[in-house]
Formats: sequence, C-alpha cells, structure tokens
Amino acid sequence: MKEEVIGFTESVCPECLERIPAKRINISGNVYLDKICPAHGSFRTIIWRGLPAYQAWTVGKPPFALPDSAAPVNKGCPFDCGLCKEHRQHTCCVLLEVTKACNLHCPVCFAESGNLAKEPDIKEIEKWYRMLLASGGPYNIQLSGGEPTLRDDLPEIISLGRALGFTFFQLNTNGLRLAQDLEYVKRLKQAGLNCAFLQFDGTCDQVYEKLRGKALFDIKQKAILHCSEAGVGVVLVPTLAPGLNITEIGAIIEFGISHMPVVRGVHFQPISYFGRYPKEPQDENRFTLPEVIQEIIRQTGGQLTMADFQPPSGENAHCSFHGNFVVLENGELKPWMKEKTGCCQGKTTVNGAKQAQSFVAKHWTMPRSLKKIQTSKQVDFINVDSLDSFLQRVQTHSFSISGMAFQDVWNLDLERLRECFIHVVSPDNRIIPFCAYNLTDKQGQPLYRR
Repeated sequence: MKEEVIGFTESVCPECLERIPAKRINISGNVYLDKICPAHGSFRTIIWRGLPAYQAWTVGKPPFALPDSAAPVNKGCPFDCGLCKEHRQHTCCVLLEVTKACNLHCPVCFAESGNLAKEPDIKEIEKWYRMLLASGGPYNIQLSGGEPTLRDDLPEIISLGRALGFTFFQLNTNGLRLAQDLEYVKRLKQAGLNCAFLQFDGTCDQVYEKLRGKALFDIKQKAILHCSEAGVGVVLVPTLAPGLNITEIGAIIEFGISHMPVVRGVHFQPISYFGRYPKEPQDENRFTLPEVIQEIIRQTGGQLTMADFQPPSGENAHCSFHGNFVVLENGELKPWMKEKTGCCQGKTTVNGAKQAQSFVAKHWTMPRSLKKIQTSKQVDFINVDSLDSFLQRVQTHSFSISGMAFQDVWNLDLERLRECFIHVVSPDNRIIPFCAYNLTDKQGQPLYRR
C-alpha cells in the first residue's frame, strides 16, 4: 500500500521517554504516527481511521499569548511544563486532584488512583487557586482524584474557590457517594457545584463488571436522580474500549436524552494506554475520534450526520469533536450550531479557550427553571418554528455530544500537546497539560505524576 507523508512533528520514545522526531503517514485514508528512537527502534500506531479525513478536519489558529508567569524553556517540550513558553494555548479547564484515594479499583484508570498518598489540605488548595488567578484565571475547575467525593470537606473546597472568584465547578466522579448520600449532593450544590462529570460506560452491568470491576448501572441511575433533586447538571462520560462497549454508544445517548434536563450531554473518551493501563496496544485496540463519530451516526439510526459535528478551535483540531443539539418534544435531536462555534469550537480566533470555557459553564449547568428529571416528551409544547421559542428551548433542552482523545506514550504528538487547554495543577504548584501529566512509559513509569 502506498504511504504518503502528510506531516512532521515530534514525539517521545515509549521505552525511554526521550524526545524523538515523528511523522504522520496516510495509508488508504488511515493516518499513523511513525517514529524511530536511535536506542529502541521504530514505533507506529494508528491515530485517525477513516472519515472525516484527517487533513480536512484541521483548523488553523494563532497561538494565545501566555501570561508572564510561564515557565522557562530548558529541556524543551514535554519536559518543561509549567506552562512553558513553548505552549501555544491558554487554559480552559483545570483539574485539581484533591485525593488519591478511591472507592473503586477499576482495571482502567487514568490516574492510577487508590494509593494512600497524603491529601492536600485546604490551605494547599487555596495556594493552587491563587496561583491559577495569578496565571490568567479564573478558569473552569474540575475537582478530580482519585474519587473526590471521599473528602467530606469538598463543599468547603468549592466554597473557597467561589469566594476567590472561580465561577464554574465540575466534579469528576464515579457517582457512588452521590447515589448513597443525597444530603452530601445538596451540600455540594449549595457550595456552588455546577456539574457532575459522571463516569458512565454503558447501560448494562456487564460493561461495568469488565471496565470497573463490579455492577454499577443502578448506582449510576441513583446518582443522576440525586443530582436532579439537588439541581446539579450531569454530563455522562463513557470510556470507550474496543470489544467492550462500542456497541453501547447509541444506548448511552438515548439514555442521556431520556434523562434531560439534568443530563446535559455525553462526552466520549476513547481509551488511552497510561496510568493503570500502560500495555502496548495493537491497532485493533485503538478507537479513534472519526470512528466515534461514525458510530454515533450509525447507532442513532442516521438521525445525525457528519455535518453535525465540528472540530475545536481552542485546542488542537485532532483532540476532540463536538455537536450541539436541542431536543424537540418528540425526542428528535436538532442541531442548533452548524457553524464552527460552541464548546471547544469557534471561528479561528485567539480566544478559543475562553470561548470553550464560557460555553461549558453555560450549557453543562442544569437550567434553573427545571429541577425534575423528565423526558423531552413530558414538557410543555413549544413551537420551534418560532425563532424566539426555539431559542427558549435551547436554553432548557440543549444537549451536547462530544468526544476527546487523550494521548499516551505511543501516539503522543507534541504539536497537539502544545495546543492542549485541559490542564492539571501538580502538587509542586505547576500547570501541566493533561496528557503530559498522565504520560507513562512502556513500563508504566510516569513523566510527571510522581
């Protein structure tokens, strides 16, 4: 088969993590990252499979000037994160890992959670908040871990952030405590929690038993019920693994729509091979972004089309996709943004990160006027032929379908990494791109997460 080189970049060696040259190769519409380490040989992995075409998905954009506190460049990308002055995008969302403890031991875990490392106290977390403000914030905050709901003082952490000027808080959670403790969920809401970013891998227990080690579907439903009662929006977050839950994509979307308005959307994440799962993947173990879009279209019976999904402009185009919809009274999904605008989207402007930050804060928060779980068929009829009525419907029944492909040591493209706008505050008070922070070598040894 003919190989066409369509781009040059840099990556790292899976064995030694040294920076090495890499190139993107197109073979019959599939794109591979090809790289050679002088000490450990050649590596090739699939990064893009099928339509939409890799090159057609590209969106050019100017870099966003970093704040003065950017770290100096010594060794070069990806070794100087802080953010360093080579980084080409501002921050949109920042993860604060408030605990390493977890109440699950999932076979698949980005954070390799569950250890007994000391938790940062609230004074340390205040330092993180203040550092973010000094570095261009406030940004959207995602409280993560481990399982952050194991902290009884999580409401106080949110209240502190609110008092310092942060306006959007998202909880990255498996939902166990949310399902068990309604009063805790209400405390989180009163403190200022906007959204639960809920691990949600499927609509049957067999999927959870394979990916999470136990049956969890009833618990997920109870967590959503409690979020609805407290007024906390929910975004369903499936980790997609070939051979395990790819066939669940349509059912997950249908479940989300049937639980509006508390469920604000679905955010698919194809599995990456780091953290607790650093095994060397074969091409059949990869599920790429265009394949996610193709399966969404197929499993929703053709109700959606390729044109309904757009690349981002805030981060690198090949990191994610997004579609914005309004759910009509009959359950139909109608796209309401076919221009390249919206979450992680926008016309080619310097302010893509801020635009995405604003979109997420607005549309992933549960509408104030609707507190109960209800299907789109159970609401008052709105004449969507009227523009004003349609826009009113968008305010209460918007539904996002998005996906994000994290990078691991096998497919890391430093050009993509330099445009990342999902960042983590490290324990030593630095801002580090998510895929750099979680990067592990072939043996599972981390670059930053120590």
